[in-house]
Amino acid sequence: MTIQNIGIVADRDPKAQEAKAALMARYDLVELPEMGCAVNVDVIIALGGDGFMLHSLHRCMAQDIPIYGMNRGTVGFLMNEYREENLLERLEKAKHAHITPLTMTTTDEAGNIREELAINEVSLLRKTAQAAKIRITVDGSVMLEELVADGVLVATPAGSSAYNFSVGGPILPLRANLLALTPISPFRPRRWRGALLNQDSEIVFDILKTYKRPVNAVADFIEVTNVQQVKVRQDERHSITLMFDHGHSLEERIIREQFAS
Repeated sequence: MTIQNIGIVADRDPKAQEAKAALMARYDLVELPEMGCAVNVDVIIALGGDGFMLHSLHRCMAQDIPIYGMNRGTVGFLMNEYREENLLERLEKAKHAHITPLTMTTTDEAGNIREELAINEVSLLRKTAQAAKIRITVDGSVMLEELVADGVLVATPAGSSAYNFSVGGPILPLRANLLALTPISPFRPRRWRGALLNQDSEIVFDILKTYKRPVNAVADFIEVTNVQQVKVRQDERHSITLMFDHGHSLEERIIREQFAS
């Protein structure tokens, strides 16, 4: 890949802003607005944490411009190590990870239909003190007549080590061609701990007794309130490309996470 025009975007955090100023003083970079995207760049450097990276990926999804993140946040699972030296060489040698997002299609109690994309996961969460009651259908077959829980989520391999893992779901290798279906604090069925589904599966969640057990649905960070039904499937219309230093690829990091103590 020949890289000519390099854009740069940074979180508002002072640490990220200082890094942006240092890199712009050293290299010929195109400054982009916060979480912005542009069609006239070959690569975008994103400075911040994983949350900022997710927002940047959502903004640039339509253009499919590769994004190279450098950690100026906290965890930085989606980011590379921040260094000012040899930036152009690092970009030229970086490995590309291609990610297909999920489409979340919601129908609320008024019949309004809304569609949002998720890179990490789609999660359904109870809105009140009462547990949610949810029917789960996979590819047209009802698999659970009634899940009683705080919620349930569908995670991509790229997002399987995030919220999914924190609620007891499995970490999926990036090329596993699977989705993780994981309950959140399940009460009934008491022994159900989730399922692994083919990546092309369509999962439908019907919310039961919404009048007293309302549920919100979230695609990464985009929330839809009082949903009646949620459909989740892979969206082949969109593609996301992340760039990682050699020996630091997303695939390698996900595998290592499975052995972390």
